[in-house]
Amino acid sequence: MPQRRDTLKNSEQELRIFRVRTLLAVLVVVTLTGLLVGRLGYLQIVQHEIYTTRSEKNRVRVEPLPPNRGLIYDRNGVLLAENRPTYNLTLVRERVDDLDATLALLVELLELPEEDIEAFNVRSRQRQRPFQPALLMSDLSEAQIARLAINRHRLPGVEVEAQLLRYYPDSNVMAHTLGYVGRINVDELQNLDAGRYAGTHFIGKTGIERFYEEELHGEAGLRKVETNARGRVLRELGRTDPVPGKNITLTIDKSLQTLAYELMDGRRGSIVAIAPATGEILAMVSTPGFDSNQFVTGIDVASYRGLQNDLDLPLFNRSIRGHYPPGSTIKPFLALAGLAGGVITPDSTISDPGYYQLPNDSRRYRNWLRWGHGRVDLERSLAVSNNTYYYTLAHDLGIDNLHERMSGFGFGRRVAYDVQGESTGLMPSREWKRERFNQPWYPGETLSVGIGQGYWQVTPLQLASATATLANRGHWVKPRLALQVGDTSLSENLPDTLDDIQLENDAWWDRVFSGMEKVLSGSEGTARRTGVGLEYRMGGKSGTAQVFSLGQDQRYNADELEERLRDHALFVAFAPVDSPQIAVSVIVENAGGGSTHAAHLARAMTDAWLLKDEAPDADDVREVLEEDTAQVEGN
Repeated sequence: MPQRRDTLKNSEQELRIFRVRTLLAVLVVVTLTGLLVGRLGYLQIVQHEIYTTRSEKNRVRVEPLPPNRGLIYDRNGVLLAENRPTYNLTLVRERVDDLDATLALLVELLELPEEDIEAFNVRSRQRQRPFQPALLMSDLSEAQIARLAINRHRLPGVEVEAQLLRYYPDSNVMAHTLGYVGRINVDELQNLDAGRYAGTHFIGKTGIERFYEEELHGEAGLRKVETNARGRVLRELGRTDPVPGKNITLTIDKSLQTLAYELMDGRRGSIVAIAPATGEILAMVSTPGFDSNQFVTGIDVASYRGLQNDLDLPLFNRSIRGHYPPGSTIKPFLALAGLAGGVITPDSTISDPGYYQLPNDSRRYRNWLRWGHGRVDLERSLAVSNNTYYYTLAHDLGIDNLHERMSGFGFGRRVAYDVQGESTGLMPSREWKRERFNQPWYPGETLSVGIGQGYWQVTPLQLASATATLANRGHWVKPRLALQVGDTSLSENLPDTLDDIQLENDAWWDRVFSGMEKVLSGSEGTARRTGVGLEYRMGGKSGTAQVFSLGQDQRYNADELEERLRDHALFVAFAPVDSPQIAVSVIVENAGGGSTHAAHLARAMTDAWLLKDEAPDADDVREVLEEDTAQVEGN
């Protein structure tokens, strides 16, 4: 009996425990359910708007639409820089799960050469704005596009985009003038307007492309698209069209530019031609050139090293950055300075024994004709390029006056309006030498400046600009490359210029011009062979720039020197003298005296501009030049 009571008690106790546990379980379930329902209500009602927005962002994407870059034309409407359709490979890192694996697959599919793989990987890891596509490769081939399309499911975050790519039809001829566009680098990215450059992968790097970047670029647009879970576009929901960049018309004449390039025939140097009345740069060539299209999509390592290591420096823009002693080409400017400074008159003469000596100095500063030219006046000094006349003039005028008056022609300063990267050259002075070397100025250095040697350094553009100012009788017009930007004509918005050069007597210009005409047409003219058969009045001045200095009794013999140690040939000219339409500077490195090589090239440029279709072509000029050179060497 007692045993049965114990059994009943145990059953009742177990039932109570079960009921308690059941109640606790129900309470837990009800509590958790309440929490879940409450959370669901909170999310659905209280935070409905927030999560709706997040959901929308997951399926709706805003994509930038880059603008079409403005086109560039020459003065006659010939297209110089265009946009061609191409396919680019882009990657959004935020949509890529395994970047290394994706890149490895892309390298395999694209069949990249070994030397380009490192650059490819670097571009993929360059810092970009979040969810902005990084440009990995431009100008994909049809085979590459096909392989990427087949493997698209294995490449989340990778897209092939159709875009317009910059192309230069005459890249070698126009390389230094137009410049080129290239990929935006990290430093540039930090300084750009994020909205304006959204979706843009290229930016102007040099030349006109860089100077007028703001005008050429345009304004980016955008489109709103719906995407699937993998980020692929399903449909377009809306768009704001981009605003294309402005087209630019240059002052350059493509035919004249091409002629200048062909005339140089691969030689190192430069030709610059300017319209004196307007400052319009008609041609500006630096040779050798290079294919600027290589830089648009990214030049390969081997090609870039080849350009960098080329001793002829094809990447160096000699027209605006090359520094050359002007040689005797500056004698017309010095003659005007002497007239304005009162140290000579148009009829002043000297007796030239073949040298000049400073007072109390035994050194002889020699004329190029060792036995001298005898009695020399202003016009003859220009025709025969007499050094002794200009030693005397420079000594009497002094370096301070020389510096001031030559600066008025633009020497020692930047002269152009829209030429990116232009150098100032060097117009020496006492103050400059003191600051540069902490040394005094010596009288002998003034004599060197008097014949365009010594410290004096000019750029081909400066020399052409100064010649244009000379042709304008002192009226200074700032050289420029753009004729029209969009609908704005720069002819109606000319930039500020330097002060005009005023002379006491306007007839002094005529006397200097007469001397320059005799360079080509006079019986003693240094370029009289070049002047044969001229159909218009042309003024010019030859020059020879020494690459190294000779001792007092040393004689120059080009045949005994290696090619790169020979003198540079220079020539400046303008025509017609009575109504100048073109001013030209020519510099041919290591070609010897300017009266032969450079003079013929200058004549070809003025012929082409003034005579048009009747002018000889580059092959004709080369034949004349070869005959003339042979005749000179035979004498």
